[in-house]
Amino acid sequence: MFPIEQVNNDPQFLLRKAHAATSSIGSATVIVAMLERNGILKIASVGDCGLRVIREGQIIFSTSLQEHYFDCPYQLSSEVVGQTYLDAMLTPHQIYVSNVELMEGDTTVMGSDGLFDNVFDHEIISTIARCREVVEAAKALANLASNHSMDSNFDAPYSLEARSKGFDVPIWRKILGMTLKGGKLDDITVVVGLVVSS
Repeated sequence: MFPIEQVNNDPQFLLRKAHAATSSIGSATVIVAMLERNGILKIASVGDCGLRVIREGQIIFSTSLQEHYFDCPYQLSSEVVGQTYLDAMLTPHQIYVSNVELMEGDTTVMGSDGLFDNVFDHEIISTIARCREVVEAAKALANLASNHSMDSNFDAPYSLEARSKGFDVPIWRKILGMTLKGGKLDDITVVVGLVVSS
């Protein structure tokens, strides 16, 4: 979209340029990551998109989400009433910025909340371990998230978090022995990368 020289190897700057160039109406969460030649991965995000770094079967890094309250993430918006990149810059807690040093063999998994609300970290690790190619891994994770999102009996990360925040089913369902369970229907985006030497 923009030549790398125009964004100064800075994901925050790229985020700002992309947001300024957007004319579509609406709002969205966002994550941008740039891998430098020295192995440093620079990350900027707003909202509940996420990134995990897996090394030797362990998650060694996870991004943090930014939200007003449970299930209400910060978002960039084209509307005056929404948040803008400038809002995020004026209130640093609304944008997550981090640098991670990667090593050859590390796997990165980036995704929308449709992935992380429906798939546990241990499932991400085991899915990555059994896939030979990053494209295969991304498809497998997207399919797993989709399947979990439609399973009303699966105790997804989202339903566990909801219960921990005090949300539950209506009282009449409690009387019938029902609890808040199931996945969360949402958009699902997954990008998997493998760090190799150039």
